[in-house]
Amino acid sequence: MSRRAADRLKVVLNHLDHSSSDIRLSFTTSQNVSYHPTQALRYTLDTGVLSPDQRLFYEANGFLLIKNLVSDEDIDKFRAEFERVSKGEVNVPGLVVMKDVAIAKSEFVKDQKAVSKIQDFQEDPELFHYCKLPQILKYVECFTGPNIMAMHTMLINKPPDAGKKTSRHPMHQDLHYFPFRPADRIVCAWTAMEKVNRQNGCLVVLPGTHKGTLQEHEYPEWEGGVNKMYHGVRNYNPSHPRVHVEMEKGDTIFFHSLLIHGSGMNQTQGFRKAISCHYASADCYYIDVSGTTQENISNEVKDLATKKYGADLSISFEDTWALRGRLVQGERTSL
Repeated sequence: MSRRAADRLKVVLNHLDHSSSDIRLSFTTSQNVSYHPTQALRYTLDTGVLSPDQRLFYEANGFLLIKNLVSDEDIDKFRAEFERVSKGEVNVPGLVVMKDVAIAKSEFVKDQKAVSKIQDFQEDPELFHYCKLPQILKYVECFTGPNIMAMHTMLINKPPDAGKKTSRHPMHQDLHYFPFRPADRIVCAWTAMEKVNRQNGCLVVLPGTHKGTLQEHEYPEWEGGVNKMYHGVRNYNPSHPRVHVEMEKGDTIFFHSLLIHGSGMNQTQGFRKAISCHYASADCYYIDVSGTTQENISNEVKDLATKKYGADLSISFEDTWALRGRLVQGERTSL
């Protein structure tokens, strides 16, 4: 490694020794510099897309923000399709509509609870277009390699909080929900569909926590209640430096499956929308989570699947993921 590159690495790694405000969130352009590391980096792959600074930042922090990556035109199409789903105008196989436990005011349909999230939209061509965007996949490949599966899709519609703080999302690690490994070849792309800031509940990340292990998760004991599936890390250091990731429409953050993150209350009168996809290398493999900290979410998912598809259905936690995963690039080699 050249002296210049080594100096850059030292600066980036030292970020975590300072306050969260010192962490630079984004590097948006590649640089024409010679870079010959003497040791392979663990969390990123050399595809020629990420600059040395971007790779080092992700290695140290576990996330990377790319500005203005998705066009207004595409985002407006996603928003229009979400409205059709919320109104019941389209029937999408496998799609899950989630509603906030405390918000009675719907955005589109009177006298219904607010739709806070839709999951598993892989059979909706309009929304799944997000997962196949070339400008997204070129970055995803830097984390997963060339064979890419879209494993989990979401459009998050954080409602205005009704005073019970249920619009919060507890601090968690996405790997808690996934029975496949390795963790380093899984990445989330999360795109703001409008301005996202602390007032309407932006993402909050704990930089560097991707270097740890999967923690025990459970429902937090919140007074106002907790939305279904919103498990939280049982124990984490509340004094760990944190970054509030404020974004503009079209900005996209990529983050590691072990990064501890969550989001705050939406203290505005409007709904805050974002669209995301969890990608994994098609070379990843399934694991048995029986007897592990993931057994609670495994049982919950299987119970929901049984209620949805019938009591006689025999389906494993791994099966629920294999059924919804879709190849978006390369070959489906394992998952």
